[in-house]
Amino acid sequence: MGSRSVSPEIVVSGNSWRIGNLDEESDVRSLFESICELYAFQGFAVLSLPSRSVSSLGKLVMMTNWPMEIVRQYDALGLLKTSPVFEQLRVSTVPFTIDNTSPLAFVRTVKIAKGLFARSGFGRMVFVPVHDADGRRSAVAFGGDRPQLNRQELNVVTFVAGHAFNRLSEIWSGSRRAPGSLSRREIECLRLAAGGKTTVEMARLLNLSEYTVNHYLNRATRKLDSVNRVQTIAKALRAGLIT
Repeated sequence: MGSRSVSPEIVVSGNSWRIGNLDEESDVRSLFESICELYAFQGFAVLSLPSRSVSSLGKLVMMTNWPMEIVRQYDALGLLKTSPVFEQLRVSTVPFTIDNTSPLAFVRTVKIAKGLFARSGFGRMVFVPVHDADGRRSAVAFGGDRPQLNRQELNVVTFVAGHAFNRLSEIWSGSRRAPGSLSRREIECLRLAAGGKTTVEMARLLNLSEYTVNHYLNRATRKLDSVNRVQTIAKALRAGLIT
């Protein structure tokens, strides 16, 4: 695992707010959820920004509490390939908002996507470009029906999102450096998968999104140098990592 995180303190509306140590992936998720609660967002998503050859939003989602149906419908409509929002995220270093007043909101694919998200309570989306220590670009998105963030609020959200993403990258990087070790969540997901549970069932039992469950399973597959989930389960059983 990466070096232990500092515990920065920031001021929100005159009150001191300590972010706290982010030592595990669950700590980062809790922080993103706290941002949503504090700023009346409906949900968040951490998104990777790979090459333009990727055409599925579902493959970009690294962590989220969005409803699964939003991304299913987004991908069914094939909106990613021509999304100017993701094009802007690939080149932008400053946060931006998509709502009814945004110039991008009048682009056809954005109008379709915005209507799709609005039906689930995401009438306004805030995108924060972030990057890891190696310079790989990603983004953190927050959505809800709240009024537009003022300058102070946007500065705080940008700072906290960037700090949280850096810690998440360090945690994941530390996991990759120790390929034989599985996290508690990875073991839980593998154990349920070995018991015949589907991704939907695992997500419900563990109170996680399907994206997050798939992320844990895919990460376990990489750590155990497997080619698919079946082989990962077999290796984990032989190694005594799951019973």
